[in-house]
Amino acid sequence: MQTQLATGNYASDSELLRDLIRKEQMRNSQVEVIRQELIKAEESGFSARSPEDIVNAVIARKQTHGEV
Repeated sequence: MQTQLATGNYASDSELLRDLIRKEQMRNSQVEVIRQELIKAEESGFSARSPEDIVNAVIARKQTHGEV
């Protein structure tokens, strides 16, 4: 913590702590979203598609949405 203060990234220790708390809350939120998606996927059952088919479908979807 002192290193962060010494480098000038934070004006005070309370500012640093608030930033750490915000980052932890964001991380917890992201973990919860992932957990919920995993639960949905698990409840949806098994897929007849091969892993290669799934990967290709994701790549194709990204290409049509301009993400690649």
